[in-house]
Amino acid sequence: MKAMKEIWAEALKTLRNEVTAVSYDLWITTLEPFDLVDNVLYLTTTSETAKARVLKLHEGQILQALLLADPEIKNFQVFDPTERERYLNAKTEKMAQLQEQAPIYRFEPKYSFDTFVVGNSNKYVYAACRGVAENPFTKINPLFIYGGVGLGKTHLLHAIGNYLNQTRPELKVLYVTCNKFVNDYIECMASKDTIAAISSFRSKYSSVDVLMVDDIQFIANKTGTQEEFFHTFNDMFQNNKQIIITSDRPPKEIATLEDRLVSRFSMGIMQDIQSPDYETRFAILQKKAQQENFEVDEEVINHLAEVCDTNVREMEGILSKIIFYAQLAGKSRATMEEVKEALKDVPDTTRQDITADRILDQVCKYFSLTKDSLVGKKKNKEVVEPRQIAMYLICELLDLPLTSIGQLFGGRDHTTVIHAREKITNEIRENKRIKVMVDDIKNIIERK
Repeated sequence: MKAMKEIWAEALKTLRNEVTAVSYDLWITTLEPFDLVDNVLYLTTTSETAKARVLKLHEGQILQALLLADPEIKNFQVFDPTERERYLNAKTEKMAQLQEQAPIYRFEPKYSFDTFVVGNSNKYVYAACRGVAENPFTKINPLFIYGGVGLGKTHLLHAIGNYLNQTRPELKVLYVTCNKFVNDYIECMASKDTIAAISSFRSKYSSVDVLMVDDIQFIANKTGTQEEFFHTFNDMFQNNKQIIITSDRPPKEIATLEDRLVSRFSMGIMQDIQSPDYETRFAILQKKAQQENFEVDEEVINHLAEVCDTNVREMEGILSKIIFYAQLAGKSRATMEEVKEALKDVPDTTRQDITADRILDQVCKYFSLTKDSLVGKKKNKEVVEPRQIAMYLICELLDLPLTSIGQLFGGRDHTTVIHAREKITNEIRENKRIKVMVDDIKNIIERK
């Protein structure tokens, strides 16, 4: 179903041609939509008299126009200002009562569908999330979203949560990070009464109507937690409850994830979210400037959209920094002068602290490997690919001779390093999975 403002805007186009110009200006334009519940559109007008005239003269025409705008509309109601206030107060009170009964996570208000910028890189995942929010418990269950760091996965989860809290306040909606789920389980195992603690843990998660788990990839290598999450997933799915999961990679690429969990995660809809193209980055930055309520030169937006090509969160952070510098200087708009000031130290600070050991450590953490296995002689795929990525990153981020890099990996020849660098360079262009992993590790290294 369409959003209420969109429905009413389309209905107005019809009504403009169906009623006289006087009636349209006097009565129709006084109406404004303020709620849409169970396919009934609620409109408010300026007075009790206006309400009476609208219903007497145009009730049938309004309903027909609404049905043309959206066939799912069942009816509409018109309230005068007093009735509208009474209705909203009653709804707020009812929502508060329902929220007291439900373990609802307090989602970030700023993360909504309206504040999410849609482009070619994310339009399908946006549609899937919108579909879940508007019609939970249907075909899009479970919904598995995957993509790199800072591309908007968490924003979409909060948008779903905010939408459900507003439109379906009776639902119990819970958002947790994977680390939170893991820590809750560890606390249960450490409890004096483990059986009671586990029972409480299972009840907490399986009793909700909608469960969102962010960054599920961190469940890798945690056998006990995987077992527990498998049972939670089954309980919820069998009881027709909504499950939404995010990850930085598809289920099959999460190291040591049990096959039965891979199978469960693949049962519904899997949708990736990609790095935004230039146009989408430009639109995101424009929206960020509007939210900051500060004027920014188009040249600034264009420059950032060109140089920040992977991480949306990082890009928005840089723009906030630029606006801060402009405000600090007492200026009414941000210019390229602030861009130079905000970014002047970035190249030096991001590289000067990077060492080969730090790169090796981060690659080991990312792939759950020991340093000995990464630089050792093993040639199985689970080790060779991370090893080649590590060689590539050292070549890219450090100015070291190829022979020195080879020495870091057990005395390998420089031709091995060249082969690894060229192989990963080609893979980044042709294999999205490799690109995501390399970008993730690089971002982590450069933020440290």
